[in-house]
Amino acid sequence: MDAYDGGSDARRQPGAPSEPGDAPEPEGPDGPDGLEGLEGTQAPGEPAAPSPPWAQSPAPDGAPTDVSSAAPDPDAEPAGAQPSDPAAIRQAAAAASSPAASAPYGDPQPPTGVAALSLRYQIGVALALAVVAVAVCVHIGMVFLHVAPQNTVTKQHGGAVDDWVYPEFEQNWKLFAPNPLQMNIAVQVRARIRSADGGSRTSGWYDLSAQDGRAIDGNPLPSHTQQNELRRSWDLFVATHDADNRPVGLRGTLSETYLRRIVVLRLERDDATARGDVLVSVQVRSRTTNVPPPKWSEEKVSVQPVYRELPWWAVTADDTEGSTR
Repeated sequence: MDAYDGGSDARRQPGAPSEPGDAPEPEGPDGPDGLEGLEGTQAPGEPAAPSPPWAQSPAPDGAPTDVSSAAPDPDAEPAGAQPSDPAAIRQAAAAASSPAASAPYGDPQPPTGVAALSLRYQIGVALALAVVAVAVCVHIGMVFLHVAPQNTVTKQHGGAVDDWVYPEFEQNWKLFAPNPLQMNIAVQVRARIRSADGGSRTSGWYDLSAQDGRAIDGNPLPSHTQQNELRRSWDLFVATHDADNRPVGLRGTLSETYLRRIVVLRLERDDATARGDVLVSVQVRSRTTNVPPPKWSEEKVSVQPVYRELPWWAVTADDTEGSTR
């Protein structure tokens, strides 16, 4: 076979033209196999190739410059580019939203509130909240049974419900009743007084309700005593006594004592007795008048007052001491 045949295994002479499709071999200063001439080789008229980024950035003061160690990884994604893998995106979002990422150096957030207390105090707080919750539930249940229509529970435990509600938590729905209260009731009292020289006299009627009314008028924040003490005590007395002023049930005597101590306190506050005088007994009465109807109404009501006088009550030492406490 001729040495110059154009077969695939034929050797070419140096300087022979290459076949179509053959890539020229790069030649450096040291020949075809030299690699030192690749770097820095530039054709005439071509602009200088930009230096790699790691070669352009200056090294910090006092730090050795190592270009090989600063060379970027060819498989790494460029800075500022978003990761293309969906799993990597979800992992980065979870790491950014975790509490450890927001805390400096990954420290956990300190506990606050009840969690910051020791176990013993946490148990105490839990027990206190449980007691308060039970008390609130019991109170709501008692008030509901008090205002609810009569049922089996109220028939069997009506006394316990009344003892819980009266007198502090009584519910009065007269404002929303079909026929609200249309009367003015005034509570009045007079006293028998024994003077220092042994004589006895009877005072005039003190209108205690009118005194409370004058104290409330013009007062933006009237006290609970001025508004309700006398009125509630009279309502309790009427509810526990019959038309002949005889007590009905066990609360009748209690309501009488309560009303007597209130009027004795009010008499002593008004200086009904002079120095050396002794308060012997008191008598209470109510004065009831109907509220006049409006001018456009055709309703006719009596405007004459109706009185209800109670018997004389002897003032004891307990009443006087109770009024001064």
